[in-house]
Amino acid sequence: MKLKLISSSTVALLATLGALHSTPASAQLVPEPWVTVGSKDGGVSYGAGVRIFDLGAEIGNNKGKTGVDLLKFFSIPTVSPYVGLGLYGSDVAYSGGVQFSPPGNTFFGVGYHSIRGINGQLGIKF
Repeated sequence: MKLKLISSSTVALLATLGALHSTPASAQLVPEPWVTVGSKDGGVSYGAGVRIFDLGAEIGNNKGKTGVDLLKFFSIPTVSPYVGLGLYGSDVAYSGGVQFSPPGNTFFGVGYHSIRGINGQLGIKF
């Protein structure tokens, strides 16, 4: 009887802790879009991206070169560093940066892209 009571209490405690620790599922299913503006070698670059779970994609343009990057995010509370690999014409691009997600409906970031240069990002959380 005593063992059954301890087992029931343990299960109840673990269930409560799990419920308190969980995050809303809708936040994981809704993509987070952003726009980006950057600069390299005196030229202005533009782009737009989207993130879902810890993966992202970004399309960008600099001096007539348009391309796509695939991104991998490493989520830490309020901060998400990322790395990326892309293709711009016949050129391979790499990128890295960090996005900050303060409370509210917006987030911002800063990054470096081998073709588009240093860039700033502004996004929306739904």
